[in-house]
Amino acid sequence: MKEVFQKRKQVFRNQCLKYSRYVFNDHFVLFLLVFIGFLAVQYSQLLRNFPKNHLPIILALAVLLVFLLPLGRIATYMEKPDSLFLLVKEEELKSYLQKQMCSSYLLWSVFQTAILLLAAPLLLALGLPFWGWFILVFFMLIAKWFLFLKKSQRFYQGAGINWGYLIDYEERRKQTILRFFALFTNVKGISNSVKRRAYLDSLTNILPKRQSTTWQNMFLRSYLRNGDFLALTMRLLFLSLLGIGLLGQSWIAAVFVILLNYLLLFQLTALYNAFDYQYLTFLFPLEIGLKLKGVRQVIVLVGYNVLLVETIMALLFFQDRVALLFMVGVTLLLYFFYLPVKLKSLVD
Repeated sequence: MKEVFQKRKQVFRNQCLKYSRYVFNDHFVLFLLVFIGFLAVQYSQLLRNFPKNHLPIILALAVLLVFLLPLGRIATYMEKPDSLFLLVKEEELKSYLQKQMCSSYLLWSVFQTAILLLAAPLLLALGLPFWGWFILVFFMLIAKWFLFLKKSQRFYQGAGINWGYLIDYEERRKQTILRFFALFTNVKGISNSVKRRAYLDSLTNILPKRQSTTWQNMFLRSYLRNGDFLALTMRLLFLSLLGIGLLGQSWIAAVFVILLNYLLLFQLTALYNAFDYQYLTFLFPLEIGLKLKGVRQVIVLVGYNVLLVETIMALLFFQDRVALLFMVGVTLLLYFFYLPVKLKSLVD
C-alpha cells in the first residue's frame, strides 16, 4: 500500500511540474523578479519612514495572521476505488493518514514561519521584543497543529474511516491546485459542477430570447452556473482592484492588471467547450459560425464589465493617466485581436 500511495504522489507531482513550466516561463519569472524587487523597495521605505499611526499596520498584520493560521490542507492522495479495494487495509490506512497529517503540517508550518520571518521587521518596529516574535511563532505553530488535528479528525467516522468525505476532500485539494495551473494553460483532469445560483437569474434576461442568440444565452448560463468561471472572475477582479489600490506605482499596477485580464480572457475561452458533452447541440438548426460568435460575445461582455470596474478604480488611485490609458488600451487589444485568434485555434 505504501508503494501505491508513493506512486500516486509522484505522478501528481510530475503532473504539477509539467504544468509549472507553462506558469513560470521566462516572461512571468522576469515579471515576478521585477514585482518582488518593487515590493522589497517599498517595504524598506516603509521601515525607514515608519508612520506614526500604527493602526493600519496592526490591522494588516492581524489579517495576515488570521489568513496564515487556517492555510494548508492534508495531502492524502486517496481515490474513489480505495473505498472498496483498501477496505481490508483500514487499520494500516489510519497510520498512513496520521503520517500524512504530520508531513503536511510540517510543510505548511515552514511556510507560515517564513512569512512571519518576513514580517518580523514590522513587528519589531511596532515595539514587539525579539523574544516576543519567538513566542508568537510558537503559539501560531501550536494553533496550526490543533487546526490540522481537527481537519484530520473528519477523516474518521466512529472506529472506522469516513471514506466519502476523505475521497471528496482529496479531490477538492487536487482540483484547487489544478485550477491554479489552469489560469495559464489547458489542464486535464479538472471537473466542473453545476449550480443554479438563483440570485443571478435576473442576469440571464439581459440577452434577447431569439433563435439567433441561442448560443449567447447558453454560454451566459454556463458562465453563471457551470464550474468555476464566475468565481474565477471575482477572484481575479478582486486581485486587480487590490493591486490598483495598494501598488503606489501606476505603471506597475497597470501591468499587473493587464496580466490578470489576460489570465481571465485565457480561462474564459474554455466556455467554448462547455457543451461538447451535449450531442443534441449538433442538431440545432443554426449556422456553425454562430457558436463561435456567441462565445466571443459572452466573453467580451464579461471582460468589458470587469474592465469598467477596474477603470473606475484606477481613476481614483492612478496618478498617471497615461498608465490608465495604457491599461485600457492593451486590454481592449487583447479582446479585439487575441481573443478571435485564440477561439479560432480551439475550433481548428
